[in-house]
This record gives sequence, structure tokens and C-alpha cells, in this order.
Amino acid sequence: MRLGNGLGIRAVRSWLPTTVETAADAVQRGRITDEDVLNTGVAEVPVAVEESAPDMAVAAAERALAAAGWEGSRLGFTAHAWIHHQGHDFWSPAHYVAHRLGAVSGVPLGVQVMCNGGGTVLEAAAARLLADPSVGAALVTTGDRFPDEGFDRWAGDYGVFYGDGATALLLHHRDDAADELTLLGLSSAAVSAAEGLHRGRDPFTPVTRAISDRIDVRRTKKAYITDNGLDGFYQGVHAALQQVVTESLTEAGIELDDSRIRLLALPRVGIKVRRETYHPAVEGLTKAEIVELGTHTGHLGAGDLPANLAAIVEQELLAPGEIALAISAGGGFGFTCAVVARPAG
Repeated sequence: MRLGNGLGIRAVRSWLPTTVETAADAVQRGRITDEDVLNTGVAEVPVAVEESAPDMAVAAAERALAAAGWEGSRLGFTAHAWIHHQGHDFWSPAHYVAHRLGAVSGVPLGVQVMCNGGGTVLEAAAARLLADPSVGAALVTTGDRFPDEGFDRWAGDYGVFYGDGATALLLHHRDDAADELTLLGLSSAAVSAAEGLHRGRDPFTPVTRAISDRIDVRRTKKAYITDNGLDGFYQGVHAALQQVVTESLTEAGIELDDSRIRLLALPRVGIKVRRETYHPAVEGLTKAEIVELGTHTGHLGAGDLPANLAAIVEQELLAPGEIALAISAGGGFGFTCAVVARPAG
């Protein structure tokens, strides 16, 4: 996506529950092994005791709007992304978030494209701003919660520990003096042939969780890998990752070897998964340092990309003028790469 001179990220924030569960405790309870912890590299995850996923998204949005000095009534576009149950079976969480924020203009967009939701809503917001300058500002949120009743956050997937939390990002027409980051490039790609990794051999069912009481990602992945192997999957994923990185930088007018490219943030999945799936595609492609940002959150569902952008801002990982790449990925499979810079001043 060509963004011209770029769009401004006025504010990006995460909201995480204060309650945490540690990997060490999960080992003691027999839910995972020491080897699982070593392969994942996550020490703890935030756990929502009472907060719903959409309410966490509202809390993250309130933080972002407050930081930006922006009223919800001034938003021209809102979008909400998620991967897991939002608290009601037949309902629109996107409209709930917009209603709670007083975002009365425009039609809220809800996006459920697995864990690439954060990248997808960011792309939708950018497209809307470019297509209709009267929109003014767009707010994108994510929110996910993985309670034991329906999802085993520790052992329900291979090499991924799932944390509860939400994110919010306010995107508008560029204003370097007030923006936390500038969005310079954005590119997405899909490897739809790999959708079966989350379907396996399971039949289509009339209602949710008809096959097992809790979502079991290991079951579908094991069946897919047994039937298809992983060579084709890795080949497609590596090509897509290289494509989104290269295209996003090219469309931003930035060379791959530009010395301003300081860091690259990957999805907050486990160390082993990142090194097998992502590192072979992106290592050496640019001069960026690959950073680890999910040690104390685990995987935040649809929120990894905006959470990584929030961490880049909050931890001041970029000097003025420096550039970061943030990659989002999700089952299906879909990938997004955002190129951001800290305004020079």
C-alpha cells in the first residue's frame, strides 16, 4: 500500500490485566514441561479475571485517545479485531467498542482473520483515510481473552502461550509534531493453501466446540502435518514474509540496506516457532535487529503488531529518524508488515 508521505500514528497503547500466571506455576501444576518453557521463552502471561475482551479494548482505546487528546466523537472510522470469544455468541463487538467510546460517525468494522487481525484493521484504516480525507482519524482496536473454560492458554497450541489483553492505535493524516510514530509503509500477503493447519481433519460442525470442550489447536495441526508435512508450508510462508517486508519498504521508498532500519518486531509466539518460521525468511534481509517483546505477555491474539508498536514507543526503542518493521501473522495464513519511524522532531 502506497502511503505517500505517510500517515501519523498519533498514539498506540496496550491494556493488560494486572493478574498474571507464570510459566513456572504452569510447570508445577503439570500443564506444561520445562522443555515447553525453554522452547517458548515466555515467563508469564496476563490473565483477565473479570474483564471481557471488548471491555479491555475500550480501556486500551481510552488510553490512546487520552494520550492523543482526541475525543471519540471525532473519529471517522473504527475497527475491532479478535480471534476468540468476545462474550456473546451472536453480536458485534466492533459496534460495542464504538458505542462505549462515543464514536458516532461511520460504520464500525469487525475483523476476525485470526492473529493477523491487528495488521488487517491497520491496513483497513489506512485505506479508508487515503480514500476519504474527510474521515480525519481512524481508531483500530484488538482484544482477546483465553479463559480455561474454552481454551488452554498453556498447552492448547504448539510453542505458543496465550495472554489476555487489548490494544488501540489512533491513525490520522500526518502531523510529525504530535505523532508518536509515522506509518511509512504497509504490505500484506496470504498463503491460503495453509488454512488447513487450523482445520485438520475435523468435519464442519453446526455449533462451536462440538468436537471438544476446549479449542485444541494441537489436534488440527498434528493432523495437517501428518497428511501434508511442513515443507510446502514453510516455503509459502517464507516467500510471503520476504514479500511483505520487501514491498512495504519499497513502497515507502526505503532501501533494504538503509542504516536507519533499527529493529524488527515479530509476532509474540514462542522462540522455537519464530526461529523455524520467521527467522529464515527475515534474518539478513535488512540491517534490523530482531527484538523480543513478548516475554511477559505471550501471544496476544490479534494484538501482537499494535502491542509491539506500543512497546517501541513506551520503551523508546527508536531514536528520532530511526525506522522499525513490525510483522503480524495469523492462521489462514495472512501476513502484514508495517514500516514505522520515530519522527525526527
